[in-house]
Amino acid sequence: MNDDQLLRYSRHILLPQIGIEGQEAIVASRVLVVGAGGLGSPAAMYLAAAGVGTLVLADGDTVDLTNLQRQILHSQDGVGRLKVESGRDSLMRLNPEVKLVPLACRLEGAALEEEVALADVVLDCSDNFVTRHAINRACVAAGTPLVSGAAVRFDGQVSVFDLRNDDSPCYHCLFPEGEDVEEVRCAVMGVFAPITGIVGAVQAAEALKLLAGCGETLTGRLLLLDALDMDWRTIRLGRDPACPVCLSRRA
Repeated sequence: MNDDQLLRYSRHILLPQIGIEGQEAIVASRVLVVGAGGLGSPAAMYLAAAGVGTLVLADGDTVDLTNLQRQILHSQDGVGRLKVESGRDSLMRLNPEVKLVPLACRLEGAALEEEVALADVVLDCSDNFVTRHAINRACVAAGTPLVSGAAVRFDGQVSVFDLRNDDSPCYHCLFPEGEDVEEVRCAVMGVFAPITGIVGAVQAAEALKLLAGCGETLTGRLLLLDALDMDWRTIRLGRDPACPVCLSRRA
């Protein structure tokens, strides 16, 4: 790192759990954020501010007026623009040292697999089970740690799925694909604006810990927040020994 970087990231460097080595790892990293909405906004902002070297932002949507209540990466002037372009401009103002890669598409198939394989950490900030399961499959195949978040109404949840650890479940272990799981989306049910900020910030924290190699992540745990009562709970997660997604990688 140069002198300006040492000064910019000095408050991280002062932390013995991160130090210069941990911050250098953050600066040298590549992170994929899928979704530039309510969760992706705070997550991407904290990752950029913390100095992630290459930040890939994937989202095919445009900014809508209804987004502005919670999607703090965007402003009134951005309505009608692609979210990744609006987000890129905001993040570059925040930290011009970060290399921003905007992908104005819904990542899927080979393109998703390629981006996941290139990333050091993936943040799932999407809002539907189809995308979440696709991201999980790609992360399992590539062995890339996945930080998953969700928020709707007053409820939020975060977990880390890192199959580099033998006892870690994958997302499919927790929410099996094809089962009758209710799809609850904020466009229909509503969402308390700060809950997306809280969950997205926790996702960024977990990603930075993975990159810097410090602390204990949420691997094997599901963090739940009821913001209406401001009640935090943690549930221990076990892997499904019959999970068809992660079983092949463990074989």
